[in-house]
Amino acid sequence: MIRPFMAVVKKEIGSVLRDRTIIISILIQLFIASFSSGLLLGMLSLYDADTIMRFSGEGIRVGVVGDATAPLASLLTERGLNIQTFPTLTEAQSAFYDGEVLALIDVPQDANGLIEVKLYLPDSDTVSSLIRMVIQEPLKQYENYLRAERGVEVRYADLNGKPATSFEFVYSVLIPMLMFFPAFVAGSMSIDMITEEVENKTLQTLLSAPLTITGMIGAKIASAVILAIVQCIAWLTLLHLNGIDIQNKAWILVLALVVAGISSTAAAITAAFLQDRERSQFIFSLLLLA
Repeated sequence: MIRPFMAVVKKEIGSVLRDRTIIISILIQLFIASFSSGLLLGMLSLYDADTIMRFSGEGIRVGVVGDATAPLASLLTERGLNIQTFPTLTEAQSAFYDGEVLALIDVPQDANGLIEVKLYLPDSDTVSSLIRMVIQEPLKQYENYLRAERGVEVRYADLNGKPATSFEFVYSVLIPMLMFFPAFVAGSMSIDMITEEVENKTLQTLLSAPLTITGMIGAKIASAVILAIVQCIAWLTLLHLNGIDIQNKAWILVLALVVAGISSTAAAITAAFLQDRERSQFIFSLLLLA
């Protein structure tokens, strides 16, 4: 049983490598993995607070509790933001909830002289992200002002590492995309492998071999999973060559293997039940969305 099983696996891998659509999807992933450093730089260029301030700084209205001449209010004004001051927090909150200001900053000080910055943001994730982006520099300057006022010296030249944004993009977007996309493609390949036998009327010929229907479907699933894991290994290697440090590579591959197995099995069951490529791909796409 092993020899017919491996023969089907070999046949399916060879047919996939001749499929232009699959090859194009692999080449796209190859491009992303090979030039991940350049892609990262291009994505981070979109997070340019200076460009945002140049075109829409006046439209960002920020409320500040306290005097307009206070250090934080002055720094925000120098940044180019439209600042509106309020004598009390109650009045500031009323203006914030009425939409007069997009964000609200309160800087209360307790009896021990500790200062806490409280930032109120709107519910919209897009607007909130934009405001956080443009006010982070004035808040850093205000933090430095407070340190200097209390005699705390921080030598920033001694702090090494990349900006937090780069880590967020690499480890929450780039690596998961490159690891899970081959698994999802493996499911689509499983559907094509099974429905192709039905459409070409070669299923009966294939079943005449010393291999059960379960073994035949299992061989097709195995070939799709093997291709997915090979891609994941290649992408991890290319990311490493791009200078991206990735730990626990074995566990990442195990997770990719599990996802590829689940995806391929669900797709193969769908294809075996419907025996139609278009309907099977449609149902599989809905399952992925779910």
